[in-house]
Amino acid sequence: MVFRDSSAERTPPEGQNRRDLKPLRLLWPFLKPYRLRMAAATAALAVAAGTVLGLGQGLKALVDRGFAAGNADLLNQALLVMLVVIVLLAVSTFTRFYLVSWIGERVVADIRRKVFDHLVTQSPAFFETTKTGEILSRLTTDTTLLQQVIGTSVSIALRNSLMLVGGLVLLGLTSGKLTGLVLLVVPLVVAPIIIFGRKVRSLSRASQDAVADIGSTVDEVLGGIRTVQAFGREPMEINRFRDRVEDTVTVSLRRIKARSWLTMLVIVLVFGAIGMVLWIGGHDVIAGRISAGQLSAFVFYAVMVAGAVGALSEVASDLSRAAGATERLFDLLATVPDIRAPAQPLLLPSPTQGEVRFDGVRFNYPSRPKDSALDGLNLTIRPGERVALVGPSGAGKTTIFQLLLRFYDPQQGSVRLDGVDIAQADPADLRARIGIVQQDSVIFSASAMENIRYGRPDASDAEVRAAASAAHALDFIQAMPEGFDTFLGEKGVRLSGGQRQRLAIARAILRDAPVLLLDEATSALDAESERVVQAALETLMKGRTTLIIAHRLATVVNADRIIVLEVGKVVEEGTHEELLRRGGLYAHLAALQFDHG
Repeated sequence: MVFRDSSAERTPPEGQNRRDLKPLRLLWPFLKPYRLRMAAATAALAVAAGTVLGLGQGLKALVDRGFAAGNADLLNQALLVMLVVIVLLAVSTFTRFYLVSWIGERVVADIRRKVFDHLVTQSPAFFETTKTGEILSRLTTDTTLLQQVIGTSVSIALRNSLMLVGGLVLLGLTSGKLTGLVLLVVPLVVAPIIIFGRKVRSLSRASQDAVADIGSTVDEVLGGIRTVQAFGREPMEINRFRDRVEDTVTVSLRRIKARSWLTMLVIVLVFGAIGMVLWIGGHDVIAGRISAGQLSAFVFYAVMVAGAVGALSEVASDLSRAAGATERLFDLLATVPDIRAPAQPLLLPSPTQGEVRFDGVRFNYPSRPKDSALDGLNLTIRPGERVALVGPSGAGKTTIFQLLLRFYDPQQGSVRLDGVDIAQADPADLRARIGIVQQDSVIFSASAMENIRYGRPDASDAEVRAAASAAHALDFIQAMPEGFDTFLGEKGVRLSGGQRQRLAIARAILRDAPVLLLDEATSALDAESERVVQAALETLMKGRTTLIIAHRLATVVNADRIIVLEVGKVVEEGTHEELLRRGGLYAHLAALQFDHG
């Protein structure tokens, strides 16, 4: 099952609405480890409900034998019993509230970890077709809703269910006639709950999706804030965000209106029925058919039952929203990663020699299924060879890197490392043998030390410093306020482009992998830094199989072999001098760069 972000797909079919609260059953594996605490919370809940129900019988005895008989001693005893009941109610309520809230926090934390753990195993193809804002909404908004429901709403539902059942039983024991009148109202109360409950469920899901769209918009705009400001598009983005917010408000107001109607109808029907019961019961007391204490107890239980019904109608919509949130979260958990280790993965040779082969590889990106990124590519790179990949944009250079890292699997053909089809190997084992420096260096919101050590978490501080020095990054790191411990800002915003690139190179140097991928590794450096870093890369590339993507041909003239790609195929290969003499595509690209500066 693959999740796709589409408003049409997010709208649940009518049959799905009728499933009611069934998705909440998916939470049981997360609740199961805490079943002892759940049992304790249930016991505390039962005690609290029992003490409240017992108050009605106390009220009956107090009215009939205390007030009516003028018994002052009974009043004193009633006060003592009431104090004991209050203490018992307070202790049981505290226990229930704490345990249920604790369970809610733990379960939601477990779900968040499970969803995140699952997300980081997804292939890039998944993120091509799924908005990051949508995922963030599920990890935050949906899990927060579950936390509220598990930690509060479920407890309220169980408590009021007990109060409803217990209250109805005691109503029947107190006066069968009046109870029959109360039960006549039940169908009138249940009908609007069912009708408006379905409407609230549908609108709740739409409201959650609208909030997800807001998160996606914010993530997109803030992620490209420099572009937004450079083009002066702040007013346009403000208006676009305002429209999204208004859409959310519109959907939410529709949900609130439906929920308000539901609450209003329940209150009118329930308390209107109580008024009628009081009128009929009052006549029965006057006629001597029941005692004043019985009527008082009956009214007490009737109010309790009415309150329970009202609370359950409120909680029903919360539970419905939680069911939708649960379904959305488990949609993510049900998404099977496109790239995963086989049941019995083949072991890659150790030590790695570094031979790379592409045999008849055809590949289309999932987001562009009609456009071939590679079209029958055949390519062999010998161990320790330094190969440059050149060609116009869209020729397939970066795609070769993506397939070698097994971010995707080709539709046809195979990619092999040291003779082993990487589709039959464990992706983690494969990627542990590859170091990469990307064109757009990824810097995490952490310190310089942590960013470089990302290449090899067990590296010592001295090894991190040595890698920084080799990448010509030591001077600017030490010049920062806290040196290697300086926080670099979100996505390394406190660094220049060249500095970010040098940190990425230091990370690759520290990884010390037998296969090295350089994707425009020096593109963001000034001339002086490029010269020094190029020297560091020369040392790093010795004895390693190295693939270099470069648009600036001056950086690859010394490669052992240059592969020229066009529309996903190899059109030329050879050394710099050989390709110039042939007068083909490479010679044309070289003429554009060298002759025209």
